[in-house]
Amino acid sequence: MSGLLIVTDAWHPQVNGVVRSLDRLGQEVKKQGMEVHYLTPLDFKTVPCPTYPEIRLSLTMRRGVARKIEEINPDYVHISTEGPLGFWARSYCRKSNKAFTTSYHTRFPEYLAARFPIPLSLSYAALRWFHNPGRCCMVATPSLKRDLEARGFDQLHYWGRGVDLEQFHPRKEKVLDYPGPLLLYVGRVAVEKNIEVFLDLKVEGTKIVVGDGPQKAALEERYPDVKFLGLKEGKDLADIYASCDVFVFPSKTDTFGIVLLEALASGLPVAAYPVMGPLDVIGDSGVGALKDDLEEAVVEALKIDPQACLAYAQQYSWEASANQFLSNISRIHPD
Repeated sequence: MSGLLIVTDAWHPQVNGVVRSLDRLGQEVKKQGMEVHYLTPLDFKTVPCPTYPEIRLSLTMRRGVARKIEEINPDYVHISTEGPLGFWARSYCRKSNKAFTTSYHTRFPEYLAARFPIPLSLSYAALRWFHNPGRCCMVATPSLKRDLEARGFDQLHYWGRGVDLEQFHPRKEKVLDYPGPLLLYVGRVAVEKNIEVFLDLKVEGTKIVVGDGPQKAALEERYPDVKFLGLKEGKDLADIYASCDVFVFPSKTDTFGIVLLEALASGLPVAAYPVMGPLDVIGDSGVGALKDDLEEAVVEALKIDPQACLAYAQQYSWEASANQFLSNISRIHPD
């Protein structure tokens, strides 16, 4: 039985699209008879990430990561993040002449630029250095692939995402009892997510924020009429989706947005900007409104038939996502 090692600096107890994707990927790959191992911050001592304490950074050096990899002795190494573990795993693979693949989940240059005066050109140069030596770099959408190609990235291949249709679906019972319509945001509560634009919208109804992050306390104080429900997972999260009327996605920096699929599977139309992520997931499908004026997008999205959203979400499966991933890592040992 062949073995896969996924190296990731993003892992439980973090709650985000990267963690959900990698966790579900492992479940699906195991169904196809492959052993799956993870190298995560849970294997090492950690410290909180500056400006983002919810994220833990591993305190280790190349030797500690090398020892773990050699103990597992995987057939395939996939480096999922550009953090400390990803850096040392890349270093080990390069020095030991072991092939590896990577994936590009997060637009870190834009995230850094939102916090510090770091030029995008410098950040993207560092990411090219990180990813280009791999056998392939996996990206979720065509627009991200085009963007990275234009920035000098090579060996780019698609790895799409899925949604758990057994968990996310419409429900007759509603768990929220606020004045409608109910406008929902799910995700990190951080500056790069552009949440304040959503909170400032002059629209009827109740705004609901699900998630945690460094901006949460300040935004709760500034927007007392908004319902901040904190971090939710599993059925609790699915119940909230199914109780709302429209999903608002104000981010302009996401590469995909699994929450978009979760909302659609729950019968929620999407209101978002016409940017990477929403353009790829929603496009001209008619299950969302993508406009430069987010307020207009919300008004238009509220008119969309929830059944159309539900039907559209059916085409995204985690099995198909895993098959794409397996096809990509086969580049390490081509037939």
